[in-house]
Amino acid sequence: MSFLRRRILENSTPSESSREATPPKAAEVRLAPVSKIRTDYLGQPKTRKRRNGFIFVLGGLFGIVVAGFFAGRSDLIDLPELRELSMDSLMDILPASFVQDARDLAQGEREAVNYDSFSVGLKLLSQGVKAKHSVIMVPGVISTGLESWGTTNSSRQYFRKRLWGSWSMMRALVLDKESWKRHIMLDKATGLDPAGGIKLRAAQGFDAADFFITGYWIWNKILENLATIGYDPTNSFTAAYDWRLSYANLEVRDQYFTRLKMYVEMAYKVSDKKVVLISHSMGSQVLFYFFHWVAAADGGGGGDSWVDDHIDSWVNISGCMLGALKGVPAVLSGEMKDTAQLNAFAVYGLERFLSREERAELFRAMPGISSMLPIGGNAVWGNSTWAPDDVPGQNITFGPFLNFKVQNGSMSGRNMTVEESLSYLLNVTEPWYADQIKRSYSNGVAHTSKEVDANEKDPRKWINPLETRLPLAPNLKIYCFYGIGKPAERSYFYRKSDNPLSNLNITIDTTITQGNIDRGVVLGEGDGTVNLLSLGYMCNKGWNMHRYNPAGVKVKVYEMPHEPDRFSPRGGPNTGDHVDILGRQSLNDLILRVAAGKGDEIGDNVISDIRKYADRVEIMEEDRYL
Repeated sequence: MSFLRRRILENSTPSESSREATPPKAAEVRLAPVSKIRTDYLGQPKTRKRRNGFIFVLGGLFGIVVAGFFAGRSDLIDLPELRELSMDSLMDILPASFVQDARDLAQGEREAVNYDSFSVGLKLLSQGVKAKHSVIMVPGVISTGLESWGTTNSSRQYFRKRLWGSWSMMRALVLDKESWKRHIMLDKATGLDPAGGIKLRAAQGFDAADFFITGYWIWNKILENLATIGYDPTNSFTAAYDWRLSYANLEVRDQYFTRLKMYVEMAYKVSDKKVVLISHSMGSQVLFYFFHWVAAADGGGGGDSWVDDHIDSWVNISGCMLGALKGVPAVLSGEMKDTAQLNAFAVYGLERFLSREERAELFRAMPGISSMLPIGGNAVWGNSTWAPDDVPGQNITFGPFLNFKVQNGSMSGRNMTVEESLSYLLNVTEPWYADQIKRSYSNGVAHTSKEVDANEKDPRKWINPLETRLPLAPNLKIYCFYGIGKPAERSYFYRKSDNPLSNLNITIDTTITQGNIDRGVVLGEGDGTVNLLSLGYMCNKGWNMHRYNPAGVKVKVYEMPHEPDRFSPRGGPNTGDHVDILGRQSLNDLILRVAAGKGDEIGDNVISDIRKYADRVEIMEEDRYL
């Protein structure tokens, strides 16, 4: 999908000199000179702009229609399948020149350097590495397809069709947008199915998350390599879920955690071996919540020993354990880097099709998305003058999260930290949204063991690793695998909206581009989607604190630098991108070793400055607070 968008953007985007506004005066915005920005994560050559692969909801939808929202960069469209689409399909809606560009680019991608998807498994198999532990995979946000099971007049045409994650989704969005919106949004008051018999459910099995749309793989390369060493549907499972739901409602409506508990217990009973859990992105937060739920008396009732008795290892891939900063502008103004970087033509098309108000409404009506609002407040993300991941020579601190530049001698708005931004978000959004978030999640910090113990009884805290602990499972092993070296959103420049008809009173200020600021988006270290502090703080520091890890669970960290193949649309075998990393050869090698019971062979590989940043985070050992 996104290669269509990228092609049309390349053909219609003005030159850099004409497209970018003149940089504001340094005294007004205090921007860092380009030469002083760290080159290890911001100085990569811009040979090809690549978008994040479907990390948040509505990810490639808007991309294919209007060069739009969160598109990935891949061989997303299988052209032979496109040629078979009917007259009422999306294909007939797109201009002929647009389609021809897509065909040309797809042909080039097929000729690009590629690698054997099975090569990792075949190599390990030749070394005697074979399947041992049963494996259960928990996908990330938007990875799971959503099928319509409603049978009312408005839903019958979509029965058993995917309204998320298929060409049926595309056709419904383009040809019947209002109906698609009604189906995809949850009830604003309850956070459950909307009225009128609309009923979407998560697809199940490996097909739920192996591909998003034909050609755009997600978990498929991992499945291929697992199969090579002996995995099949008898010893591997995909625990797909409806990522729109709040975590509490996952159990209320779908009994998701009850089913996950049964999957684990069945796998353990059949094989007489503990299970390996593999999660990606938001899936890591889902599993962290599950660890609390399964032990709780009013949850799974398994008791404190259940995890230790049933789980051998947890492979945490690109886990956004402290949230994703881009979630704030998504629900605040329906924007983020992917929309801010569009040129004027693409922005016009996007706004004509799905306005900022509509995008913000869609995001808010999916409470699961808001589980990834940033966690830890100012202690983690910094204050008005400082942030723990500020780097030497950086003239603008990451501390203020929403920035407003000086205009005509006065500020156009008040700068806000992450903590203040979340309060502002809940104050300016609709009461139904604020109520959903307040009763579902918590974003604070517990500074003592007493607070942590008390929080075990509060389900709102169960997604937050800074307010609750790891399971009491001394034999559990945690492996944190994530990419580094690809700039990710760290903070934003905003301005007052100049649209008098808009219900959103602020918007990203896309006129500011200088140094590590790209069209109003301030970039920091990460994997292209999630910031390094969220990826690595708990793994490198937080879970070394006794109150967050009282059982002494062993945690290993393996960072993977982003070294994309310039000829590969998905980055090739050494990418560190948030989604594309699932196809990385070294990641697949590590996953197979853990599944085969050889995780002890894996050592730490920390090459970023995360441990230095983690030491600066204002969360201390407990004795500092007593």
